[in-house]
Amino acid sequence: MPDPNLSSFIWSVADLLRGDYKQSDYGKVILPFTVLRRLDCVLEATKADVLAELATREKAGLNPEPFLLRKSGQLFYNTSPLDMKMLMGDQDHIGENLRAYMQAFSPAVRDIFESFEFHIQIDRLAKAGLLYLVTERFANIDLHPQAVSNAQMGAVFEELIRKFAELSNETAGEHFTPREVIRLMVNLLFIEDDDALTKPGVVRSIYDPTAGTGGMLSVAGEHLADLNPDARLVVYGQELNPESYAICKADMLIKGQDIANIIFGNTLSNDGLPGKHFDYMLSNPPFGVEWKKIEKEVRKEAAGQGFDGRFGPGLPRVSDGSLLFLLHLVSKMRPAVDGGSRFGIVLNGSPLFTGGAGSGESDIRRYLLENDLVEAIIGLPTDMFYNTGISTYIWIVSNRKPAVRKGKLQLIDASGFWQKMRKSLGSKRKELSPEHIEEITRLFGGFEEAACDGVPISRIFKNEDFGYRTITVERPQRAENGEIVLGTKGKGKGKPLADTSLRDTENVPLSEDEQTYFEREVLPHAPDAWIDKAKTKVGYEIPFNRHFYVFKPPRPLTEIDAELKGVSERILTMIGELTA
Repeated sequence: MPDPNLSSFIWSVADLLRGDYKQSDYGKVILPFTVLRRLDCVLEATKADVLAELATREKAGLNPEPFLLRKSGQLFYNTSPLDMKMLMGDQDHIGENLRAYMQAFSPAVRDIFESFEFHIQIDRLAKAGLLYLVTERFANIDLHPQAVSNAQMGAVFEELIRKFAELSNETAGEHFTPREVIRLMVNLLFIEDDDALTKPGVVRSIYDPTAGTGGMLSVAGEHLADLNPDARLVVYGQELNPESYAICKADMLIKGQDIANIIFGNTLSNDGLPGKHFDYMLSNPPFGVEWKKIEKEVRKEAAGQGFDGRFGPGLPRVSDGSLLFLLHLVSKMRPAVDGGSRFGIVLNGSPLFTGGAGSGESDIRRYLLENDLVEAIIGLPTDMFYNTGISTYIWIVSNRKPAVRKGKLQLIDASGFWQKMRKSLGSKRKELSPEHIEEITRLFGGFEEAACDGVPISRIFKNEDFGYRTITVERPQRAENGEIVLGTKGKGKGKPLADTSLRDTENVPLSEDEQTYFEREVLPHAPDAWIDKAKTKVGYEIPFNRHFYVFKPPRPLTEIDAELKGVSERILTMIGELTA
């Protein structure tokens, strides 16, 4: 848990910004200053040694960087003789000295401040006459490792991120996933591995290709630390938004992670971690966002590399790139022979059913199900996210299914698992309670069908239950006299010509013989029809809601009539009282 006193003290700096900054912009100042002060405190003990080492190596004409990292005892260093306390000694030159101090950090740290666009805030604070006051306030906060551990500092930083995300509802949904959703996803990822994760010295990797501010990676780290304090989780991520990237990188740095593993850029057009595979992965990609800007790069990879690349199974329509992120994660799965992987991804309803047989979406679903990769899909309540009220689903995908799950897919309808929030945040009006998270996790871990008040909430299917063949039903052309028109050339010579205006299609479940289906469902209505087998396509869809639908018969008419009569009588009585 974050230290409330420390969080509040840091937050109190916002009092200085009132009037000159909007609330939603406070984070642009407080977050980078918090990072700066923490790094300042961490490096204080080895400062003199680093400066001495720098002089020695420069005199010898050697690249000092590896030696400075060793002397600092960290994954970063600073070569300036200044620190934040010393900056307070020259109020007239605070701006240029602060810039010089920041430029003296190692490249990975400078990248954080550049992505924050911290130089803009320095100029803005200086013009408002606030730069010295804000710097002084932070210089007096004790963030030394002896006083605040990496875990405590990480928790404080998370709390600050959360506060600023809540103040800026317009960006919260883009870069901030509700923490209770992340906790649920992490629970689902780890539940089948609890025994392995509690062993001494265990090391696991986790990756988020849409890292945002690093919330998913942080919660996963906290969860594993609770399971096994001696376990080590190596985190990796990539993020497109510069500010979110900076926050994520800073958060990982504060927690002692190697920030070289956090990459800036578009995951789909430029994989920042090529060839890497991971034990666990998490992602909440943007919903319903088109990928037209990167269409050229994606199609080039799909055409040139096929199944050796990321997009071999198929490409979804350009209007929604969600399934591209899913395919990207599949490509990052550790081979099953090396222990395999499991990942969770949040998607909207479209990837479940959009696209008929032969479409990119259907082909992707086909690839996933025929390769037995999907463990479960969990339907969440509406109004769970900051920027949308639509239905959302968590997909759990794995290439190391337990034996009991092989060849099967579990659907969990958790749309009724929610409690109303005391205060709405954008479109987010509902949240999962700890009890809800526990129950969903139990349903997943138990891998059994279940119902609540007679309504199913967990169902188990065979993978092939979601597959079908789309058969093309043809009927013959007929001349004016009603006779069937026969072909005169090629393979169609002597055979009936198809009337394209009468062409139809039928979806036949994979579990059923198509000829048997045809004879039962088509021929009684069209005795002259036939199947054009050359046009048959295999498709997959997951009609989630249909599998949880329970028919409720309408009330008897006598009951409805009685209710209407009662309402009418009450209205007449009220009218009579008004006219009396």
